[in-house]
Amino acid sequence: MLEFFNIKMIYAICFFVAGHCLGWYAHNLQFVNEFWKDKVVLPTIIFGIPCLLAFWWGTKFAMEASGELWTARFVAAVFSYLTFPIMTWWYLGESMFTLKTISCVFLAFCILLIQIFVK
Repeated sequence: MLEFFNIKMIYAICFFVAGHCLGWYAHNLQFVNEFWKDKVVLPTIIFGIPCLLAFWWGTKFAMEASGELWTARFVAAVFSYLTFPIMTWWYLGESMFTLKTISCVFLAFCILLIQIFVK
Protein backbone atom coordinates (compact mmCIF):
# COMPACT_ATOMS: atom_id res chain seq x y z
CA MET A 1 0.00 0.00 0.00
CA LEU A 2 2.81 2.43 0.80
CA GLU A 3 4.36 1.82 -2.60
CA PHE A 4 1.05 2.84 -4.22
CA PHE A 5 0.90 6.11 -2.30
CA ASN A 6 4.32 7.34 -3.35
CA ILE A 7 4.91 11.07 -3.78
CA LYS A 8 3.95 11.04 -7.47
CA MET A 9 0.62 9.35 -6.71
CA ILE A 10 -0.01 11.90 -3.95
CA TYR A 11 0.64 14.67 -6.50
CA ALA A 12 -1.67 12.93 -8.96
CA ILE A 13 -4.46 12.71 -6.38
CA CYS A 14 -4.05 16.40 -5.49
CA PHE A 15 -4.26 17.39 -9.15
CA PHE A 16 -7.29 15.15 -9.72
CA VAL A 17 -9.09 16.66 -6.71
CA ALA A 18 -8.27 20.18 -7.95
CA GLY A 19 -9.51 19.25 -11.43
CA HIS A 20 -12.77 17.88 -10.07
CA CYS A 21 -13.31 21.00 -7.95
CA LEU A 22 -12.69 23.27 -10.93
CA GLY A 23 -14.96 21.11 -13.08
CA TRP A 24 -17.69 21.30 -10.44
CA TYR A 25 -17.53 25.09 -10.51
CA ALA A 26 -17.55 25.19 -14.32
CA HIS A 27 -20.67 23.01 -14.52
CA ASN A 28 -22.64 23.91 -11.42
CA LEU A 29 -22.10 27.56 -10.50
CA GLN A 30 -25.20 28.20 -12.61
CA PHE A 31 -27.22 26.60 -9.80
CA VAL A 32 -25.39 28.37 -6.96
CA ASN A 33 -25.54 32.02 -7.97
CA GLU A 34 -27.87 33.91 -10.28
CA PHE A 35 -24.89 35.72 -11.87
CA TRP A 36 -23.70 32.47 -13.48
CA LYS A 37 -27.15 31.25 -14.60
CA ASP A 38 -26.92 31.95 -18.34
CA LYS A 39 -23.19 32.27 -18.69
CA VAL A 40 -21.57 29.45 -20.61
CA VAL A 41 -18.36 30.88 -21.99
CA LEU A 42 -17.17 32.75 -18.87
CA PRO A 43 -16.92 29.73 -16.54
CA THR A 44 -15.49 27.68 -19.40
CA ILE A 45 -12.68 30.18 -19.78
CA ILE A 46 -12.12 30.78 -16.06
CA PHE A 47 -12.29 27.15 -14.91
CA GLY A 48 -11.86 25.08 -18.08
CA ILE A 49 -8.21 25.67 -18.82
CA PRO A 50 -7.02 25.23 -15.21
CA CYS A 51 -9.24 22.12 -14.97
CA LEU A 52 -7.70 20.65 -18.11
CA LEU A 53 -4.19 21.35 -16.81
CA ALA A 54 -4.99 19.76 -13.44
CA PHE A 55 -6.21 16.56 -15.12
CA TRP A 56 -3.27 16.55 -17.51
CA TRP A 57 -0.76 16.81 -14.65
CA GLY A 58 -2.74 14.34 -12.55
CA THR A 59 -2.62 11.79 -15.33
CA LYS A 60 1.09 12.43 -15.90
CA PHE A 61 1.95 11.85 -12.24
CA ALA A 62 -0.36 8.83 -11.92
CA MET A 63 1.28 7.24 -14.96
CA GLU A 64 4.74 7.89 -13.52
CA ALA A 65 3.62 6.38 -10.21
CA SER A 66 1.85 3.28 -11.52
CA GLY A 67 2.82 2.84 -15.18
CA GLU A 68 -0.80 2.07 -16.07
CA LEU A 69 -3.30 4.44 -17.66
CA TRP A 70 -6.19 2.42 -16.22
CA THR A 71 -4.90 3.14 -12.72
CA ALA A 72 -4.80 6.85 -13.52
CA ARG A 73 -8.35 6.69 -14.85
CA PHE A 74 -9.75 4.82 -11.86
CA VAL A 75 -7.94 6.98 -9.30
CA ALA A 76 -9.31 10.11 -10.98
CA ALA A 77 -12.82 8.65 -11.04
CA VAL A 78 -12.69 7.59 -7.38
CA PHE A 79 -11.66 11.04 -6.22
CA SER A 80 -14.58 12.59 -8.07
CA TYR A 81 -16.64 10.80 -5.42
CA LEU A 82 -14.75 12.74 -2.78
CA THR A 83 -15.21 16.18 -4.31
CA PHE A 84 -18.65 16.11 -5.93
CA PRO A 85 -20.71 15.04 -2.89
CA ILE A 86 -18.92 17.45 -0.55
CA MET A 87 -19.20 20.43 -2.91
CA THR A 88 -22.82 19.64 -3.80
CA TRP A 89 -23.74 19.42 -0.12
CA TRP A 90 -21.77 22.57 0.74
CA TYR A 91 -23.22 24.76 -2.02
CA LEU A 92 -26.63 23.24 -2.74
CA GLY A 93 -27.48 21.43 0.48
CA GLU A 94 -28.02 18.10 -1.28
CA SER A 95 -27.18 15.28 1.08
CA MET A 96 -24.83 12.54 0.02
CA PHE A 97 -26.36 10.32 2.69
CA THR A 98 -28.84 8.50 0.51
CA LEU A 99 -28.65 4.77 -0.14
CA LYS A 100 -27.86 5.35 -3.81
CA THR A 101 -25.06 7.86 -3.21
CA ILE A 102 -23.49 5.99 -0.31
CA SER A 103 -23.54 2.80 -2.38
CA CYS A 104 -21.78 4.55 -5.28
CA VAL A 105 -19.16 6.08 -2.98
CA PHE A 106 -18.56 2.67 -1.38
CA LEU A 107 -18.14 1.04 -4.80
CA ALA A 108 -15.77 3.82 -5.91
CA PHE A 109 -13.53 3.19 -2.92
CA CYS A 110 -13.67 -0.56 -3.63
CA ILE A 111 -12.24 0.29 -7.06
CA LEU A 112 -9.45 2.26 -5.39
CA LEU A 113 -8.68 -0.65 -3.06
CA ILE A 114 -8.47 -2.99 -6.06
CA GLN A 115 -5.99 -0.58 -7.71
CA ILE A 116 -3.93 -0.49 -4.51
CA PHE A 117 -3.85 -4.17 -3.56
CA VAL A 118 -4.27 -6.21 -6.75
CA LYS A 119 -1.17 -6.52 -8.92
